[in-house]
Amino acid sequence: MTDIIVIGGGIAGISAAARLSADAQVTLIEAEKALGYHASGRSAALIEQNYGAPSVQALNRASVGYLNDANGGYLTQRGLMIIADTHEEAALDADLKTMGLSRISKEEALAMVPVLDPEKVAFAGYHADAHDIDTDRLMQDFAKTLRSNGGTIRTGHPVTAISHGPSGWEVETGGEKLHAQKIVNAAGAWADQIAVMAGVPPLGIVPHRRSMARIAAPGGHDPARWPMFFGVNETWYAKPDAGALIISPADEDPVEPHDAWADDMVLAEGLERYQNMVAIPLTKPISTWAGLRSFAPDRTLVLGPDPDHADFIWCAGQGGYGFQTSPAASQLVADLTFGRTSPLSRETVAALRPDRLRP
Repeated sequence: MTDIIVIGGGIAGISAAARLSADAQVTLIEAEKALGYHASGRSAALIEQNYGAPSVQALNRASVGYLNDANGGYLTQRGLMIIADTHEEAALDADLKTMGLSRISKEEALAMVPVLDPEKVAFAGYHADAHDIDTDRLMQDFAKTLRSNGGTIRTGHPVTAISHGPSGWEVETGGEKLHAQKIVNAAGAWADQIAVMAGVPPLGIVPHRRSMARIAAPGGHDPARWPMFFGVNETWYAKPDAGALIISPADEDPVEPHDAWADDMVLAEGLERYQNMVAIPLTKPISTWAGLRSFAPDRTLVLGPDPDHADFIWCAGQGGYGFQTSPAASQLVADLTFGRTSPLSRETVAALRPDRLRP
């Protein structure tokens, strides 16, 4: 018997479990043999506060202090740059306005990323206040908090059945039955499936595949200080990572929940779009992979008790914002679970609660 069962061991589940464990006995169960196996282990891991819908931006702003200061901080300055060719100036201006970037000269862009093709790059925008997140340490520290508060983590425990009775929830997993007063659904791509299993109507959360490739540093350059750089309309991006470069076509193809892998054709198209803007020939990828970014219909997070099942708590629909919003999102889940007033605005909380998605 435990107070709360959290289903899902990605960043959403482990951060929520850590916050909840300050006031309750919490057991986290994860189907895979390790935490962060799916989307959380395949993230580009950047925080840009102007990224996402208004409610996501509010969570970003409420999270950055924790990410910068807690446990010595998890952030390293990276920067964000968008580049455009001669016929993409209008699209660039739209992106700059949406994301709060400032115009820079072509020469400044080439100085920051020297592999860019001066014959192709005509316009650019830049924002310095974008940071890499030490995702592994962030997850480990949330897990440490959960355990230090007496919580339990059980990996390799897929959920096979969920039922509800007068004494609360019964969850069958790993050949045993666990009992709790509340369930937190942090199952990522499987969030709707968990809801259906529990007899709770789904919310229309759909996973979308994102393909990635790692290539050697172009032309022997050291990309450590390069910004993350995008094509206009986010049709591709490249990000320095441990001496190499991660490139993605920024695809978002709706798929069924599964252990994702890269779509070779989609990845090839993204690599070609990258190649069109750089002067150094593309080399064969060192590795390829994919992750699932799961979105609610309005593309913002779903946090808090289900309006018709108050002891079933949603912590889902993180899309590509899971790490950067995790401190504030997990705190909101805890506040709503225990009936506390959130420091976030009422408008932001209303935009995040699952109530908005019910008829």
